[in-house]
Order: sequence, then structure tokens, then C-alpha cells
Amino acid sequence: MSRSQKNDNFLDKTFTILADILLKVFPASKEEKQAFFYYRDGMSAQSEGEYAKALESYYESLQLEEDPYDRSFILYNIGLIYSNNGEYLKALEYYHESLQLNPNLPQALNNIAVIYHYQGTKASEKQSLDVSKFLFNKAAEYWKQAINLAPNNYIEAENWLRTTGRLR
Repeated sequence: MSRSQKNDNFLDKTFTILADILLKVFPASKEEKQAFFYYRDGMSAQSEGEYAKALESYYESLQLEEDPYDRSFILYNIGLIYSNNGEYLKALEYYHESLQLNPNLPQALNNIAVIYHYQGTKASEKQSLDVSKFLFNKAAEYWKQAINLAPNNYIEAENWLRTTGRLR
């Protein structure tokens, strides 16, 4: 039994049923359907905090998925897992890869900014002021892009940009 078939959550069950119906109705190749199956299992595992299983499923999905737009979301989710596990350099790699395929992914831009801001804060705590300024400026660059794509989604980031004089 696949992970998505054993979910106890009503919304997860509903999503799974709808996804299964769509897979049967839409004309898609066997590989595309299998890629979606793995992606769905990865999302389910990720939501349950089973990151190793989620990564396994996402990597399987990447092997099969050909559509760049869909691949961008797989790569983004892999980045989320690495970020949640504190592997920020790996997370940045996957976020950047997702943006190469889909430059209109504000959540990837935001997450890159969050990582740079976090690293800037750590550098500031160590009195590495040039490094922290560089990292804060990188965060600002990515937050501005995210805000341009989704103006009402990143209010806290916009406030930070405004209070630090980086909103220009």
C-alpha cells in the first residue's frame, strides 16, 4: 500500500482520491503518472516528517519527470527538506535549480533570502560585520524578487527591508 493510500487525514484522503481520478482521466505517459505517484508519496512523507522517505520519493520522481515546471517543485521540496535539516548549502543548490526551471517561484526566492538572513545574523553575532552586511544584502536581493512576484506574501520581509533601508 502506498503512503498516500494510508493517510488518516480527511484532506489527504480527498486529495489522494482526486489525484488518482485525475491520473486516470488525463492523457499522460506511464512515466509521467509514475513521477506524480512518487511526488505525491514524497509530499505525504514530508508532511509526516519522514524526510529520508520523502527524499527517496522525490529523487525517484526526478528520474521520471520531464516537465520543467513540475521538476521545479520537486527540486523546491528537496530544498525544503535540506533546509529543515540545517543543510543550508544543499538547500540553496536545490532552490537555485528550481529557479532555473521556474524563475517565478517566489517561495524559493523567499527561502533563499531566509537562509542568507540567518547566515548574516550568525556572522553578525561573531562580529564579522563585512560578511554579515554581504549576506544581509543577498537576502534583500532575493526578498525583493519574491515581493515583486507575490506582493502581499512577505510582509515581514518587506518591513525588514524598509527598516534596514534596503527597500530601494
